Amino acid sequence: MCGRFMFQPTENAELNRIFQLAKNNGYNPKTGEIFPTDDTALVIAGLQQVKVVAMKWGYPGFKPGQSIINARSETVTQKQMFARGFKEHRCVYPTTGFFEWTADKQRYWFNYGEEPETMYIAGFYDYFDGTPRSCLLTTKPNDSVIKIHDRMPLILSKNQIKPWLYDDKFALDYLNSKMPMLNSVNGFPQFEE
Repeated sequence: MCGRFMFQPTENAELNRIFQLAKNNGYNPKTGEIFPTDDTALVIAGLQQVKVVAMKWGYPGFKPGQSIINARSETVTQKQMFARGFKEHRCVYPTTGFFEWTADKQRYWFNYGEEPETMYIAGFYDYFDGTPRSCLLTTKPNDSVIKIHDRMPLILSKNQIKPWLYDDKFALDYLNSKMPMLNSVNGFPQFEE
């Protein structure tokens, strides 16, 4: 399902650049472990080039205080709540990995390797009472995730960011893409400061 992810600009030069761009644009995204409803850094489509902003992670839910943080890639275009955001406002979550929990509540951190490499997750956003809020996409898990959880984020490579944001056909086709194999660490990864 992907209910948490990491955004560690102090551990990763690429994310530090993204963080600084957000700050330069007047935003103050949360760093470290990102929870639903946190303001997180996002890459969105600008008129000429991509830009970095921050917005709340999670659409307003159906009940007070509820947030809808994920949408299934298989049905995003069919769900009234998500279809417009996907079509008109795609975004990318820059992260240093994400967390999943097993049925018995063991927590695993996923990334390409054992260090906090940059990992981009596909998403979209829409406006609610004039305020933008974002939602990330999940897909069927591959062999590296399926033993832990029955969903995983829809992951993009760096060179797929612009097509995801600007090319409707690419985005639609990408919803069914095979995901990269990932490494997992049980618990919370320990990185040197």
